[in-house]
Amino acid sequence: MSETSATELPVVVIGAGPSGLAAAAHLLDRGIEPLVLEAGAAAGAAVREWSHVRLFSTWGELTDPAAEKLLAPTGWVKPEAATYPSGGDWAEQYLQPVADVLGDKVRYGATVTGVSRSGRDRIVDADRVAQPFVVHVAHTDGREERLFTRAIIDASGTWATPSPAGASGLPALGERTAADRITYRVPDLKNPAVRARYAGKRTAVIGSGASAFTALAYLADLAQADDGTGTHTAWILRRGISGSTFGGGEADQLPARGALGLAAKAAVDNGYADAVTGFRTEAVERTGNGQLVLVGEDGRRLDPVDEVIVLTGFRPDLTFLSEIRLGLDERLQAPIELAPLIDPNQHSCGTVYPHGHRELAHPEHGVYLVGMKSYGRAPTFLAMTGYEQVRSVVAAIAGDLEAADRVELTLPETGVCGGAGLFDAPEAEKADGGGCCSAPATVQIGIGAPAAASRGC
Repeated sequence: MSETSATELPVVVIGAGPSGLAAAAHLLDRGIEPLVLEAGAAAGAAVREWSHVRLFSTWGELTDPAAEKLLAPTGWVKPEAATYPSGGDWAEQYLQPVADVLGDKVRYGATVTGVSRSGRDRIVDADRVAQPFVVHVAHTDGREERLFTRAIIDASGTWATPSPAGASGLPALGERTAADRITYRVPDLKNPAVRARYAGKRTAVIGSGASAFTALAYLADLAQADDGTGTHTAWILRRGISGSTFGGGEADQLPARGALGLAAKAAVDNGYADAVTGFRTEAVERTGNGQLVLVGEDGRRLDPVDEVIVLTGFRPDLTFLSEIRLGLDERLQAPIELAPLIDPNQHSCGTVYPHGHRELAHPEHGVYLVGMKSYGRAPTFLAMTGYEQVRSVVAAIAGDLEAADRVELTLPETGVCGGAGLFDAPEAEKADGGGCCSAPATVQIGIGAPAAASRGC
């Protein structure tokens, strides 16, 4: 294929979530044809699965400028910038309208099953860079398709691959067989059927990040509403409780994120949840009456629970990229140049340095992992990070390196130093110690306060 014809090919974007749709908008703005492949039936399919959860970023931080430009001719009106949407609001009022404007440039029910260089598996060097990429797609109607593209922007996220309860990073013994009593999502307690599952029950919540805080607050609210019914939570932490356990509180530059940690603290202080510290789950056993017992690596056996909510982070699905030459950090599974900037073992205060196409590049020229997927197993990803990533990546694809290198994003800090902030993944354990930020202040906050979305959008 000639260089001229290769540049005429579209750029395939995998995923019609926030970063994927923003990438498509930026591509169009630069005169490049995008093709967005979405496995779900609508835009923001993953976001819709936590539609009941309120984000801790405001509307002013959740829309991309290029996407807004695309929406402007339709009469779309941006929601009040200072308000906090739910996941459902975000999907219906922003993500779907963007996808609708893109029209047939977004294909739903299209699952990417493989990506490669045309006619070249990953070991072949000869004439490799001159070949376009070929994307293998499976459609919900049973069709298979092969699409050629000049570049790949993988914004498929990590929602479909949550981390397990097992502290080793692998499922605990018995975890799979107890799947009927285990969920890896924050439950929607406004749904009567879901509420009945947890009301009057004893639930274990495993995790120490924003999603765990959300679940603790929701369950405490349920216990308070169903006073005397026995609703109670055992909060399982792999570490002890320190000044950074509940996040940055009033020092967090995202107020709703700080409030969320304080809501979790109130759940413990008010007796709705008991903290079990230094517990690393090794096994999940079922009792004779169907309850579950968590067994720790140290031999401890916790009191039986009726339900388990595992919120230990997420990890990227790299299986369909097996024929592409990726450069990934061996621990975080994030791009090698990005990993040191987001490594929770190294950074405090929630600071992520500005980054763009250079940090997101791989040995396979023309392939970029963006959005949550770019963070691999590292947590606390913000939507505005993804928007800046795709702006830079698209500029690089267009050959405008001056714009691509002009990365000036400044992210709000968590207010937690000396530790990892609101980090949740088992590989991202927090280090004790002091730091530049004060511990969370003790404030009065309602248990039902607006809560944050998983992975911190």
